[in-house]
Amino acid sequence: MTVSLHAPARLSCLALALVLAGCATAPAPSNPVTINIVAINDFHGNLEPSRYVPSDADGAKATPIRAGGIENVAAALQAWRKQDKDLLFVSAGDLVGASPAMSSLWADEPTIEAMNMLDLRVSAVGNHEFDAGRKELLRQQNGGCDSPRPNKACQMSKDYRGAKFTYLAGNVIDSATGKPFIPAFRIETVKGVKVGLVGVVLQDIASYVMASGIAGLRFDAEADAINRAVPAMRAQGADVIVALVHEGGTTTDHPTRPGCTNLQGPIVDIVKKLDPAIRLVITGHTHQSYLCTIDGRTVTQAASYGHIATRIAMNVQKGVGSVGEIKVENVLMKAGDFPPDQKMGMFVAQVKENSRAALGRPVGRLPAAPVLRKKNDAGESDLGRLIADAVLANTRKLGVQIGFMNDGGIRKDLEADENKVAAFGQAQAVLPFGNTLVIMDLSGAQIRTLLEQQWQRAPNLPTTILQVSNGFSYRWDERRPVGSRVIPGSVTLDGQPLDDRKVYRVVANNFLAEGGDGFPELAKGTKRIETGLLDLDAFTDYLRANEGQGASLAPSAPRITKVQ
Repeated sequence: MTVSLHAPARLSCLALALVLAGCATAPAPSNPVTINIVAINDFHGNLEPSRYVPSDADGAKATPIRAGGIENVAAALQAWRKQDKDLLFVSAGDLVGASPAMSSLWADEPTIEAMNMLDLRVSAVGNHEFDAGRKELLRQQNGGCDSPRPNKACQMSKDYRGAKFTYLAGNVIDSATGKPFIPAFRIETVKGVKVGLVGVVLQDIASYVMASGIAGLRFDAEADAINRAVPAMRAQGADVIVALVHEGGTTTDHPTRPGCTNLQGPIVDIVKKLDPAIRLVITGHTHQSYLCTIDGRTVTQAASYGHIATRIAMNVQKGVGSVGEIKVENVLMKAGDFPPDQKMGMFVAQVKENSRAALGRPVGRLPAAPVLRKKNDAGESDLGRLIADAVLANTRKLGVQIGFMNDGGIRKDLEADENKVAAFGQAQAVLPFGNTLVIMDLSGAQIRTLLEQQWQRAPNLPTTILQVSNGFSYRWDERRPVGSRVIPGSVTLDGQPLDDRKVYRVVANNFLAEGGDGFPELAKGTKRIETGLLDLDAFTDYLRANEGQGASLAPSAPRITKVQ
């Protein structure tokens, strides 16, 4: 250190001696170290690359490309670990669930194993980790074959040993014991610095998963749970703390350029309530790509499906624990940008071979391909109408008159080969949840209430229009107040006005039937039949049965009209 030659005369000899000796009783902090972190979120079992629409230099949408997938992520990690062998790889949730068939056919075990191979250290729990219920989440963590999906679990490998990484959920509490369902945090030592990693899932998870899947669990406020864990992490020696939050927001700023300041959504209030010691928040859930700043904290998200990986370089004063500069970069995961990871390539090839027969089985020829889930101004899509028709057709023999489908359950466009033949794997990518169909009675008045719930949303739930089957139609006007947007007298079934006092037989998937996606009226349906029929099976059966039917297979005529 440097000592002034003009030190005040009153400085004692002892004090001066201590200064000249480097203050042995209070050593100067060592040089800062750089902790390198790579984060992903919402991977959803996408082992293969998928369609991604990047942004150009001005932030506008560019030409779609194929990106993401586990091999491209592996190649990038391999290259970056050559620069820093101590790199930390983390996730902000939804590693699995709503997965393409190559992963979901095998209870998502291939994705878990791939993450083990990449030395993922921790992942916040996402809502999709609960798709098959709490028991299956614990099995995915701990291993074994006792699964609610017995026809899928341990089929790829008879000795499934579980995730080597740690799932984190500090705000998920077992109601019976009052204790955390799984760990809240994990501490990793990197270059002599103890890094505390704390994870939470969105508190409003009940709007996104089946009630039966989270029965007996309580979900606390995200910020409260993170702040509650801070003293415990400090007690275990954590020098710095990083929050992994499966909740996010949206922004109009450039998705890969640092410096966004207009982030909106639930994550903003969460971040503002966090302990001041937390300078870095890695987020997920909204499938956005952003590098933002909120109250001086760095807040990131890396799109979805492995399309983007976030690189983070965090300077930390070793021995002190103070965080200095944080540099962030969102990097597109595109084939050819990094030398391939040969081991991962061999692993994916083996999974493909094991899946080939099932995935390649043709399910029908389409009149046009792809059939898109893109919605029109009224909220309908060609693919949504097709699925609603399929679930109706497969339950008509049980008296069903109307089929409903939630837009959020449709995960991909229905693609086909060059001959417009769709394979099972492509159909499964559209409906990956493995939901079953539930039949129930609703009165005409209840159906009107159900339609109005499309706009009567919780603060964090966007407007979502239910996809409806052939023969059912109505008109709505967004200028009318919430609660009365459906035009009176416009709701018809087979050309006849809906009668409030009459009972109608309807079908929906079990997620919707339990009131999911913000539609509690469906949970009130009576004379329920749990058919056990998968929505995917109904869909593929319909494609096979109607092959060659031309445009009627993918109807484009609107059933829902938005009044202009």
